[in-house]
Amino acid sequence: MKCPVDGAALLITDRSGVEIDYCPQCRGVWLDRGELDKIIDRAADLAGGGRQRSTAPYPREGDHRSDRDRDHHGRSGRRRKEGFLGDLFDF
Repeated sequence: MKCPVDGAALLITDRSGVEIDYCPQCRGVWLDRGELDKIIDRAADLAGGGRQRSTAPYPREGDHRSDRDRDHHGRSGRRRKEGFLGDLFDF
């Protein structure tokens, strides 16, 4: 099968039981019929039916981190752990 974007031959890989066609040139990803449903079902199973709210109380005025510990977007320097979807589409 050829990439609809640039015409390169698509490569096929199996990730967690999901067959993914991807283009090594443009890095586009294409899924066969039913594959997206498999991804959604697996992600829902791993999430445990929904997000849980944090039980931690709101920080008091003196409990916040200093501004130098955050980047210019207000996020801390720590990266989130990649989840199922990050592993699935990591080529």
